[in-house]
Amino acid sequence: MDDETDFCVVGAGPAGLVLALLLLRSGARVTVLERASSFSRDYRGEILQPGGLALLDQLGVLAGARARGGYAHRRFRLVERGRALLDIDYRRLPAPYDHLLSLPQRHLLEELLAQCRGRDGFDYRAGTRISELVREDGRVRGVVADGPDGRRTVRAHCVVGADGRFSKTRRLAGIDGQRLEAFDHDVLWFKVPLPCPADPPDVTIFRSSANPVLAYHSYPDRLQLGWTLPHRGYAAVAEHGIEHVKQQIGRAIPQYAELIDAHLHTLADLSLLDVFAGCADRWALDGLLLIGDSAHTHSPIGAQGINLAIQDAVLAHPVLVDSLRSRDAGAARLDRFTGQRRRSVERVLKLQVLQSRAMLSQNRVGNALRPRAARLLAHTPVYPRVLRRIAYGDRPVVLAADLLTR
Repeated sequence: MDDETDFCVVGAGPAGLVLALLLLRSGARVTVLERASSFSRDYRGEILQPGGLALLDQLGVLAGARARGGYAHRRFRLVERGRALLDIDYRRLPAPYDHLLSLPQRHLLEELLAQCRGRDGFDYRAGTRISELVREDGRVRGVVADGPDGRRTVRAHCVVGADGRFSKTRRLAGIDGQRLEAFDHDVLWFKVPLPCPADPPDVTIFRSSANPVLAYHSYPDRLQLGWTLPHRGYAAVAEHGIEHVKQQIGRAIPQYAELIDAHLHTLADLSLLDVFAGCADRWALDGLLLIGDSAHTHSPIGAQGINLAIQDAVLAHPVLVDSLRSRDAGAARLDRFTGQRRRSVERVLKLQVLQSRAMLSQNRVGNALRPRAARLLAHTPVYPRVLRRIAYGDRPVVLAADLLTR
């Protein structure tokens, strides 16, 4: 059976659902296909930067998502052996977006989906996987998908791949993802309960003689920890078993060692993030556009993932609306998005590589220079520029409010 829509979005993550809501509010019909049956699963990305907060607020989503539960963090700190080397105070930015927001990604996705479901022309299919792209006359015309109702063909003016860094859409399109080994570390993520919840402290990277650890409060009343380890070094650590892993993490953050010992029981309690960068050879074909991690993949450092996804959706929105109005979903027209976005994404990647080397590296030269570099950064005009770059991205992203008709 064939279904007709204007846009078929593959993937119901932040990029896919923000784009779906924007297109619906511009009068388009949108079908979203999501392989997971629900949002009740573990997510790594939780922290929203001010730039993402502002865009979500303009879209009318932020208040509802925050009402579901989240924590504001006012500062980011790099702490080495109890001494703060870097203290980035987000309160130096204009209110009301003068903080980081730790928001369970499920809360954001549920709010986005609820608002999409309140719009005419929306079709959401959970538990649905695409198996092939429909091609006619040298262009993509839709997808073939398998879900709870069996196999269906969804024909669309344009297919949008927003299905993550291991994108099935990208693979079916024959586009190379170009994995780049730009980072020296992977991350083991896990959460432990906080026995005495208090006001959420700063987002902090703790450095010591052991591997650095990222820590922040995660709603509700959990401590999110990310233990860094050498890239592709997990197997060598894991072969010694969970007790060894707990000891190593406890050495890095002794203030949480008892919590870690009490609540980590098996290696299955840990989630390994293979950290790499990637950029697809092409982001557009005739009838197909890639956005978010499907087009470009980043490190978790600097909490840029959700921000980049939201910005991609906001910038793709007017390009796709224009393509629908002109009935032209050719690659040349869709590549206007690529032209707007690729350079900014490359600059974010360069900044992340610098951040990773500056904050996570373990070598004699870096350890000696790090305190001096941090002091220099804090007392020069570079500091506010770096803060704005991290908070808002390479350049401000503006939502095309004039295209929102409902």
